[in-house]
Amino acid sequence: MTGRRLPGLDGLRGLAALYVVVSHVWLRAFPGYPAAGDPFWAGWFAYGRFAVLVFIVLSGFSLALSPARAGWRLDGIWDYARRRARRILPAYWAALAFSLAVAWLIVPQPRSGVPDAMSVLVNGALVQNVVGAPSPNTAFWSIAVEAQLYVLLPVLLLMIRRRGAAAMVAVVALIVVAVGIVGPHVARLDTFVVESPPELAALFALGIASAGLVAAGAGIATAGEGAARGSWSRPRRSWPWHWLALAAAAPVLATIAWEGTAWTQSRLFWVDLALAPAIACLLIGLATGRPAWLVRLLDARPMRGLGGSSYSLYLTHAPIIAIVYELIVAPWLHQGRAAFLVALAIVIPLTIAFAKAFAAVFERRFGARRPAPAQATAIGRGLSRGDAAVPRGAAVPG
Repeated sequence: MTGRRLPGLDGLRGLAALYVVVSHVWLRAFPGYPAAGDPFWAGWFAYGRFAVLVFIVLSGFSLALSPARAGWRLDGIWDYARRRARRILPAYWAALAFSLAVAWLIVPQPRSGVPDAMSVLVNGALVQNVVGAPSPNTAFWSIAVEAQLYVLLPVLLLMIRRRGAAAMVAVVALIVVAVGIVGPHVARLDTFVVESPPELAALFALGIASAGLVAAGAGIATAGEGAARGSWSRPRRSWPWHWLALAAAAPVLATIAWEGTAWTQSRLFWVDLALAPAIACLLIGLATGRPAWLVRLLDARPMRGLGGSSYSLYLTHAPIIAIVYELIVAPWLHQGRAAFLVALAIVIPLTIAFAKAFAAVFERRFGARRPAPAQATAIGRGLSRGDAAVPRGAAVPG
């Protein structure tokens, strides 16, 4: 993966991770989810799940940009696996040790028992989404799902080389929809759908296809079929992708607002799939520099800084929230809006500061170094000056 970066994507990662933090504080302050009795202005914080959708699409998008430039080929399966392991595992295992220490010595996660030996084994092996055990960190489920999607990437790239990106997305979507339809009628399969949402595979595949459109449209795809599709995709890069994203998201969000949290919670499989096109369109829009004001906002120094430690923020926030809420907020305030606001005032700066220190030790020491902003270079016509480059290949798991 090249070291160049796409402005805006790091900021998007950071905001998504921060939204998850706020959502988990919301869950502590309004525990009656999905009928939480929260004020209207706080209701949307119930949907931390939607940030996970952004992470998954962005992960497929980031990982596929480099293969898309090389005819949809990785530069070696083992090199790819080593890079993924080096990027994900050191920080994850360190966060697992931190989470276990907090759960054993201070306070366990809500709605979960005290972790045991099985918790250590299944979380250490990243199979906590398929093997049940008391969780030391309620945010870890999506790390396991994303790690498993990484294994799927070479297969999806092979499908693209043989049948094209559209066919790959169609095949994955058909399999996922079939599982979603059959799942509620088969006990074990239904449990799998809840614990390991199969729709995330479709979102991952859509992110990969979106990267192909951006790379080919920029005229940087190579080798046979990829290069041929470049001219086909080039006009589509000029489409108003940010408006398409808004058009795709608006009816879904309006339905959620109208039907409420309980309705949405009972239909997460279909809601996730419905939001996927909007997320993909947003990423394509940002990658092509539109809307410019949003790219500038997301690429501002505070946003880049937040994005730079967003993986660590996601990994470590849950134990910190448990400590703050149980030991500081709960003894003084009843659950509700006051507890929510006070907890946020403490948790947000604390988790961000901790994540920055954690990332400095466990991410930057083992992962690829981040390039300086000045290293970003344009890769195609139609992008804002210096606004297009290939991001490093790791989206934040959600």
